[in-house]
Amino acid sequence: MNKECFNPLNAPAGGPPYSPVVKAGDFAYISGQGPMAQDGSGVVHGTFEQETRLTLDNLKAMVEGIGATLEQVVKTTVFLADMNDFGEFNRIYAGYFAKEPPARSCVQVARLPLDFKVEVEAVVYCP
Repeated sequence: MNKECFNPLNAPAGGPPYSPVVKAGDFAYISGQGPMAQDGSGVVHGTFEQETRLTLDNLKAMVEGIGATLEQVVKTTVFLADMNDFGEFNRIYAGYFAKEPPARSCVQVARLPLDFKVEVEAVVYCP
């Protein structure tokens, strides 16, 4: 198996000790994305909606950075700081994955890095 680790252009910079994207075979695994400024200036705290949109925009940038589209995302895992935000998350998420959405898991966690309100990771089919 060939494995390639990289950080696509136009995507928020990652940092050690993980790879923002790992491509293995026909699939790419995108590390958890949060509300990080795309200019690299750090976390952007805001309302749940603002953080969710920025998180999903960052995920989209990563997907497009590997030459794929959101339609090629086959699985996402969503981490919420508060499950009371689940309905609002679904409303926003549906705008990004309107047609044939990927399989998804969603869990509440005790705390997210940098006190994010939301984090999303993905598996992308990209032959």
